Order: sequence, then C-alpha cells, then structure tokens
Amino acid sequence: MLPILLLLLPALSPALAWIPVEDWGSGNVTTSMGESGQCVCHVYVPDTTFPADRVQHMQQVSKDLILEVEIQMNKLVSYEAKLDIYLKELTDLTVRVAMLESSPDNYIKLDFELLRIELREFEVLVSQLKDSLNSSSPMFDSLYTEIRNMTLIVNQLETYDKNNLEVIRIEFSKLQKKLEECQKEQEFIKPDIGNCNHTGIMSISKPAVVQLNANLNAGFQYGGWGKDSKPVRGFESMYYYGAYSSPSVYDFYLYSNYENLILRSAFKQHDITNGWEGTGNNYIVHGNAIYYQHNTPFSMTKLNLTSSKYDYRVIPAASQKFSYSYSDNQNMDFAADENGLWVMYASEKSMGKIVLAKIDEKSFGIEDEWNTSVFKQLAGNAFMACGVMYATRSVDLNTEEIYYAFNTKTGEEKHLSIRFQKFQEKYSNLDYNPIDQKLYMYNNGYYVSYNVRFNKE
Repeated sequence: MLPILLLLLPALSPALAWIPVEDWGSGNVTTSMGESGQCVCHVYVPDTTFPADRVQHMQQVSKDLILEVEIQMNKLVSYEAKLDIYLKELTDLTVRVAMLESSPDNYIKLDFELLRIELREFEVLVSQLKDSLNSSSPMFDSLYTEIRNMTLIVNQLETYDKNNLEVIRIEFSKLQKKLEECQKEQEFIKPDIGNCNHTGIMSISKPAVVQLNANLNAGFQYGGWGKDSKPVRGFESMYYYGAYSSPSVYDFYLYSNYENLILRSAFKQHDITNGWEGTGNNYIVHGNAIYYQHNTPFSMTKLNLTSSKYDYRVIPAASQKFSYSYSDNQNMDFAADENGLWVMYASEKSMGKIVLAKIDEKSFGIEDEWNTSVFKQLAGNAFMACGVMYATRSVDLNTEEIYYAFNTKTGEEKHLSIRFQKFQEKYSNLDYNPIDQKLYMYNNGYYVSYNVRFNKE
C-alpha cells in the first residue's frame, strides 16, 4: 500500500503551495534632493511581516491532500476486497471448466453459455479495476490471459461432437426408436424354453449387435461367445468369450452376467495349458466345461472350468481335410440343444459330407451317429435345435440362409430357405442355446445374437 501512496503524493501536490524566498523582495536605501534643498532619504525595507495568508493556503492544500489520500486509500481497500471476490469467482470458474474437461457427460448445454457470460462479466470487472487504478500490472495481464484461456477451453468443449448434448439427445432418440423396434420384435417372438413340440424353425430375428470383442481388436476375427447351454447352479447368467487373430484357441474369458460382459469385466480367465491349445473356434460351454477341437492328437477336447482338468477323445473317422467355407480348421463343430451335446465332422468315408454325432456326456464318447447329405465345405456353419441339425450358407454379403435340416428323431431331411441378416459377411462361430432359444454368432470380431421363432402349427 505504501508504494502506491508515494506514487499518489507527487500527483496530488500543487506546485503553488511553496513560494521561493527570493520572490519576497530585498531592502535598499536611496537619497535625493528635495524641492527646498533638503536631503531626502528613501529607505526600502523588505516585507518582514509573517506570510500568514500563504501558510493558511498551504495548510488548506495539505488538508485537501490528506483527504484525497484517504479517499484513494479507501478506494484501494475496496478494490482489494473486490479483487479477492473476483479471484474467488475465477477459481470457481476454473473448477467448473476442469469438471467439464474431466466429466463431459455431467453437463447441460446451458452451462457453456453461462460460463461464457460469467467470463465476459469477469473481464469487464477486471478492466474497470485496471482503469480505476490507472495503472498496468503483471497481475492484470495474468488475469486477462487466464480468462482468454478459459474461454477457449469452453468453446472447444462445446464444439466436440462427442460432448455435445444435442447430438447425444439425437442419438439417444434413435436408440429409443431402435429399442422400441426390438421390444416389438421380442413381443413377436416369445420363446417357449424347453418345448420342442413344433415342426422346426420358422424364422430368425434381425441381428442384435452387442459390441466389439473384449480385446477391442477388430483383428480378432476368429472366436466365439455365448452362454453355458447347461449351466450349473449359481452360474445361470454366465457368459464366455474367446478369440484370436487366427483360428487358434489360446484362452477363454468368463463373465458372471451380461452386464459384466458388456463392461469387459471377466471374473476368470482360462489360459490353455501348453500342449492343449485348440483350433477351429467352433467351441461351446456346456455343463461348466468347454468343448473344443485339439490337433495333437486330432481329437475333441474337454476343459472342466471348475477343476481345470483336461480330457480328450479321438474320433477315428473324423478328417482334418474338411472345414466350413468361412474358416479353416473347423473340422469339428460342437453344438448343444434341448437333447444334449453334439459334434459335427466330415470324413473320407462320408466323402466330405457332415456326420452328426451325439456325445455321451458322462463317458465323453460317441453315443450315436447320423450321415447327412450336406457337403461341409459348402456350408457356412451348422447348429442343433431340438434334435434337428440346421446348415447355413451365404446368399450375399449381408444375408445368410438356413438351407438344410436333418431330424435325428425321424431321419428326415428338408431343404429350407430361411434367410436372416448378417452384420458382416463372414463369421467363425454360430451356436443355438436352448436356455434362451437364441443364436449366438461371432461375426468378424463382434458379438451378435438372434431370436429364433419355431413353427408351432
């Protein structure tokens, strides 16, 4: 405060308050001859009278100066208090902008305009304070710079489409419409879990694309996902997932429920033990065990998820020469339905046509077999539902077709044309789950599912 007072004193001091001594004049004596001849002396004496009027003027000027200083000091005190308030407001604005930067989902559109208004008001107040003091200071320059930076941040935040509330509201509206469509479709296809009193599949719903795989890698095109088709108690909501950039099988992830699958929060990861690695990606989880293809030796392999124990069985007739059209090394395809556990393969003896085998879950052996007329290499995939094998093939880039059915109960074959949409052209895993009567597809790195409608007429 003292340096400011020292600056103010020279500005407010009137120069006329002090009169130099030499301006008072000086005394002298002169002589002259009068009219009558007498000698006349003229004495000029300086004004030695005390300059009371000038002192009084000086005292008045001093009083005025002291009063002016007090007024300026009071102004400074007031400005200092205001500056503290403005600095607090600026700090609050900084906190709010930081919140917008760190949590862009927690704002409303009005916040941006309010912030801009407050920043403009704050800039005006700082300008007024600067003009009142009639001075420039690094503190003012710093305040101006900070205000400009905050304004830029607010403008940038508002321009980000991903943070723009209007865009979010539009997208949310679209999602609501899609949800309504899905709900209508769900109402149209009402599953009758466990009931096989029908004549087969009538239609397949539109695809429900859940999300990209848990590795967030579109390059992981080979894999599978779904639910345990025969869950043990306490794991009825469990989901599984496994994928890689090649048809190899190295690990599986287990999720306690659908929400954790979406959040990619696995409660357990099973890394396949060295020497037990799989291939083909047509695996399933059934009865808390993973069934997959193993190549050394070429066999069907079982991994118990509780004990982590491995087991395998060789099918002598199965051949490694025949795979589905979408993926290599899918020589064995595991499936499950209301009637139990199955495996589909082709052999030299069947000349590349699919052989359907029923697996005895207790002995892990082949219980029964059926020969079909479907060439495996012409099929995109196959699955089981209520004891009927359904084979699929590609119609075009966006359409798949169930074109063949084989009923293991009657031995009857049917040629069908049940078409359904694909999210992307190729997929490496397609399985039916009797627990919810859905098809689970691993479609080029994405989780996709379908509702199945059966013909009950």
